[in-house]
Amino acid sequence: MSIFLNSQYGKNKLTPRQILSDPLLFLAFGFGSGLAKKAPGTMGTLAAIPVYYLFAQADIWVYSLLTVCVSVLGVFICGVAAEKLGEHDFGGIVWDEIAGYLITLWLVPLTWQTIIVGFALFRFFDILKPWPIKWLDQHVHGGFGIMIDDVLAAVFAGFLLFLGVHFGWVN
Repeated sequence: MSIFLNSQYGKNKLTPRQILSDPLLFLAFGFGSGLAKKAPGTMGTLAAIPVYYLFAQADIWVYSLLTVCVSVLGVFICGVAAEKLGEHDFGGIVWDEIAGYLITLWLVPLTWQTIIVGFALFRFFDILKPWPIKWLDQHVHGGFGIMIDDVLAAVFAGFLLFLGVHFGWVN
């Protein structure tokens, strides 16, 4: 028995092998990071760091296009994954965390400080879910519902991170 993985996921009881072998579920589960038994959202956000680093090598227009594509495609990816699992917004679906982290770091420079502070701020807003994030999480369903609360959490986190960089609190 693994300390990291459950044996079955969702109401449809998919196995880790089924999730990892299905390209759409593999993406929805954040390249497998959502299979973590504890804190799959945090693991999904950690999986977003190399994606961010790769995207951040491009200019702002390319980064913007990629981030919008990840977010828009996320509506489809998360919606189909939820259907395959038989459960809305299953904790292992972490594509929304990947998109959220990319949005959080959208308008700040690539530094180890912005990576860490952005991670902490995004997780804070994604876990705490202050209004209206919590309301959206509870009332909007489907792939859009899975994505929208993380997108808004990222906007809050990104705004604070941007201010932190602008005022010199974060380098």
